[in-house]
Amino acid sequence: MSDTHAQKIDKLVMKTYARNPVTFVRGQGCRLWDDAGKEYLDFLAGIAVVNLGHAHPGVASAICEQAGKLVHVSNLYYTEPQARVAELLTANSFADRIFFGNSGAEANEGALKLARLWGKERLNGAHVVITMKGSFHGRTMATLSATGQDKVQKGYHPLLPEFRHVTFGDLDSLREAWDEHVCAVLLEPVLGEGGVVLPPAGYLAEVRELCDKNGALMILDEIQTGLGRTGRLFAHEHFGVAPDVMTLAKALANGLPAGVILATEKAASLFGPGAHASTFGAGPVVMEAARVVLETLTKPGFMESVAQRGGYLKAGLDKLALAHPRAVAQVRGLGLMLGMELTAPCAQLAKDLLAAGFVVNCTQDKVLRFLPPLTVGTQEIDALLAALGAALAGFVPA
Repeated sequence: MSDTHAQKIDKLVMKTYARNPVTFVRGQGCRLWDDAGKEYLDFLAGIAVVNLGHAHPGVASAICEQAGKLVHVSNLYYTEPQARVAELLTANSFADRIFFGNSGAEANEGALKLARLWGKERLNGAHVVITMKGSFHGRTMATLSATGQDKVQKGYHPLLPEFRHVTFGDLDSLREAWDEHVCAVLLEPVLGEGGVVLPPAGYLAEVRELCDKNGALMILDEIQTGLGRTGRLFAHEHFGVAPDVMTLAKALANGLPAGVILATEKAASLFGPGAHASTFGAGPVVMEAARVVLETLTKPGFMESVAQRGGYLKAGLDKLALAHPRAVAQVRGLGLMLGMELTAPCAQLAKDLLAAGFVVNCTQDKVLRFLPPLTVGTQEIDALLAALGAALAGFVPA
């Protein structure tokens, strides 16, 4: 008897993931099917990646058509799909210029390189980047060093120097860490892997003011929060601020590898020929997927519908919190980026929901994170809420 796909992966692939015992073979919208034919409702969307749902017909058609015409020529030449996506991104954001890569970590790496150049050219050699405790920016050495979580840094010391971690939402902590060596602040508008943590009122505006006062770059990591996840195209729009540099990835191509740095002209101008590059960045097939994503997200009424469904899900989660006060500590989030903090570890609860046919995520030990496709419907939300209510009834609090 030959090994199953799961057994082959366990035998042959490095064990960097604690995988769930499910092999998915097909998806459609908010639904997934495993190799035994069991159906699941997906409230994780590949960790905020498949924002338009699985097997989106527009995305599928665009990438198939483009794959039959041109897949790769490198960025030594121009392509039509890259031009279209660059125009869509700049037309719908603060940015004047962009750089295309393949992932969130790669986008953040590029943003950190821009910060170093900014400090060298504009701030007398300043080179320190302030980041947040509880943040997550990637797993390369630079982005790992920028990340504010000990658990993902374990074993990789010495980390890269010149990152200072401060308490998210605490202006005094930020001010105390600031000196003439600071060239930038890098932060997520809402902590994602950190547990769906929102900033206090006015916090991002104060960070913006501190950066302006000191001539430093404000860099927003919107890899998880961006592209409609919070009910706005970008999360910083909720807070009335605009960064100098922003990074996107995850949902940009609805599951294909894509990352991007967006920047104002004053920051982007520091990158000249040879300063940064990506072999596979902005490949025509990926750009065609991104085009469909951006055209869909920017259609009139789409963001309003996301906000409405997010409000519907949050209201249901709030109702469950009231019904199970010993199990639920708090519900928080924006749009369809929601977290339910429990009073005890929730890994087993997430596994129980998976067994019941619902894909959710446990982060920071006690936070159930809900990141469904932005196309999720109220009937699908009701099904999740019913299953979650049943699971909470048997939950053993601390």
